[in-house]
Amino acid sequence: MPRDNKTPLIQKIAKQAYITFKDLKSSANGDNKIVAEKLGELISLVTSIRAADLKIAPKKTKASAGVAGVQSAPVTYMHICETEVCSMGVFLLRPGASIPLHDHPGMNGMLKVLYGKVSVRCFDKLDNNLTLSTMPPHFDPPVAPLQMSSVWRAMLRSVAEYSEVSGPCLLTPLRDNLHQIDAVDGPAAFLDILAPPYDPDEGRDCHYYKVLQTVGTREETESKGSKEEEGEKKEKEEEAWLLEIPQPENFWCGGEPYPGPAVSI
Repeated sequence: MPRDNKTPLIQKIAKQAYITFKDLKSSANGDNKIVAEKLGELISLVTSIRAADLKIAPKKTKASAGVAGVQSAPVTYMHICETEVCSMGVFLLRPGASIPLHDHPGMNGMLKVLYGKVSVRCFDKLDNNLTLSTMPPHFDPPVAPLQMSSVWRAMLRSVAEYSEVSGPCLLTPLRDNLHQIDAVDGPAAFLDILAPPYDPDEGRDCHYYKVLQTVGTREETESKGSKEEEGEKKEKEEEAWLLEIPQPENFWCGGEPYPGPAVSI
């Protein structure tokens, strides 16, 4: 089949994301053959996107502060498009920057690195909040009793590194929904697709978490000295307790214009 070179790749991705997640929302179980095929088409398109397709490149500035000594945001966001079905944009991370552990309630998503490299740690919540009756033996959380309603039992599902040649990192409402993203060895940027978008009025607000304590590991899949293969998730199955916290003071997200091809859905 001849490739359509007239339509920008990011436009194709936007339309396919809309079609895919609209059908996923209306599907009774979300895993029928048609939805799976459309999701596969979306993954294929997203896998092939590169920074040049969006006219972005790593900044070469050495300054870490803005005007009058005001520190620049560690992370900035380029908005591309948003509908009631999905949103799409680009996050740019400065060297050493991290997007803290956070959730995507009731949302699906894709993260595709455009340049640089990121490390992604994915968690799932396992059950309801921590209470005195569910507290595990020898667990001594450094929180007051009134804060225990903000402590969650969770599972560290995977840790992986992604670069521009990697496929996308996927999340669903139930799998890998909480994750932390760290820039590795320099600046990084990634395309971000969320479906549906964040909407506090609909119960889809962003919450931040801190790992309080590791409970134990179900199974080790690799020796301590081995290096994780880039782009391949390593199943950790490590239980942990997470404390829901306010947005960390050292993290904030600035904005900058999106320079790539116009997108409409």
